Amino acid sequence: MKTEFLGKTLSGPFTIPSGIVTCAAPIIQRFFDQIPEVGVLTTKSICMEPRLGYREPILSQYAPGSFVNAVGLTNPGAVKSAEMMAQLTIPVDRFLLISIFGGSVEEYVEVAKILAPYADGLELNLSCPHAKGYGMAMGQDPELVREITMAVKAAVDVPVIPKLTPNVPNFAEITEAAIAGGADALCAINTTGPVTKTQQGHPVLSNGVGGVSGKDIFPRALECLTQIKHLDIPVIGCGGVSSAENVRTIEQAGANIFGIGSALIGMTTDEIADYFKVLSKDLAEGTDNAEALVRYDIDMEFTPVTLVENARICDDICILTFDRKVSVQAGEFIFLWIPGLGEKPFSALIDDPFSLAVINLGQFTDALMSLEPGTEAYVRGPYGIAVSPPDGSKIMAVSGGTGLAAVYQIARDYPNAEIFFGARSKERMYFIEECQAIAPTHIATDDGSEGFHGVVTQLLRQRLEEMNQAELDSLIFYNCGPEPMVHAAVAVQKEFCADKQIFNAIDYMTKCGVGICGACNSTDGRRLCVDGPFLVEN
Repeated sequence: MKTEFLGKTLSGPFTIPSGIVTCAAPIIQRFFDQIPEVGVLTTKSICMEPRLGYREPILSQYAPGSFVNAVGLTNPGAVKSAEMMAQLTIPVDRFLLISIFGGSVEEYVEVAKILAPYADGLELNLSCPHAKGYGMAMGQDPELVREITMAVKAAVDVPVIPKLTPNVPNFAEITEAAIAGGADALCAINTTGPVTKTQQGHPVLSNGVGGVSGKDIFPRALECLTQIKHLDIPVIGCGGVSSAENVRTIEQAGANIFGIGSALIGMTTDEIADYFKVLSKDLAEGTDNAEALVRYDIDMEFTPVTLVENARICDDICILTFDRKVSVQAGEFIFLWIPGLGEKPFSALIDDPFSLAVINLGQFTDALMSLEPGTEAYVRGPYGIAVSPPDGSKIMAVSGGTGLAAVYQIARDYPNAEIFFGARSKERMYFIEECQAIAPTHIATDDGSEGFHGVVTQLLRQRLEEMNQAELDSLIFYNCGPEPMVHAAVAVQKEFCADKQIFNAIDYMTKCGVGICGACNSTDGRRLCVDGPFLVEN
């Protein structure tokens, strides 16, 4: 569906709003390459200095298709973002919309100058409802909206598109201020709120409050668009859009580009591509089939569990065992949430009783080291795609650190497996007897205190050298652990076997588990939480 927008003929009329899915450069490139229906790719909002954002949980579903989020404007900063954007290959029929924000007019201008050379346009985030000192507070002041827009417009030679807050009594007034500042187009709307949502008697978001997105805000989005329909300016319409009928409705209200974000939560990249294909066909043929592909079945509810045992392995490794079974298939993962402390994803070491291997890597895992039996926690999931090795294949499961949890379940659930496990020393090894009970287990330690003296990939090479070609052709590799170990394992495996035989799960930390935050993107743009976590090498 060819679409005209700000001087470019685009391959499609859709965009994904800032902060949803396309939050990392590799993901943006993958969408450029594979999903032409998305003619406008919008980046995550970027400011001058890097921001870590809020601790998890950052997202909660409170009704099917309706969410509250507080990510905290996480971004790597303007200079680093410019370096990443410079690596993108933008097709001639696409539009890269870089979203920016700041704490002052001067910061908006500074960020704009750095990023404008890599953008087809700049979105001014004037509407984030949960970040103190940024966003909505600035976007609620008509004079400040006009001033920021005018200053950025004077500083760059690409279109400037303010993203406007719906959290004002007179939306048209804010819109008119943006136009007076020289806006080339408008984006309406951002999330509503802020609000607080609870589960199990606790506020879910670590920030306490967050912005509302998804189906619940569609009426407000339509109301805002209707207020500015008479204005002669291009409009990106977004806010709760999930169906072809929604798109037709906001088009009638004046939208030229159609933003779809929360409706994509939980979809794999291939499912997103299929969704936009069907949505485009709906618009061409007057049908309404795409919404049937939206994941309204996604489960983000928390289940209470009670800690039974905290077994310390060494100074920075422990095994937590809880009081019940949590159904997790090999390759899937869950989130553990402790209100007030945060949440993190884990592969289950075993599912009955539910147990986790924990390595101390930060604030949350440090707290887990000293967690007392009797502590109530909460889990959600499972997430990810369970592994499915071909019938008759021989599995080689290669792990380091807490990656042993994932490969143990694979070896437990599938016959004809071998486990390779590497650690710095004997004291850092755990669950070895359990592994040996289900599969041949090969141990390597850097200092030689247990098993092979060296790294696990050297031990792997020795085993592969023993095998004939027929045996090599039957192999399926599952690698899980720290990134350097996984890359080293892949390098060895590629000497003997084809890429299609190799599956990797690297210890990237997804913050959401449902594909929106971009934290777990792989180098080729696949998102481990929904496309994996075990991804075939390619």
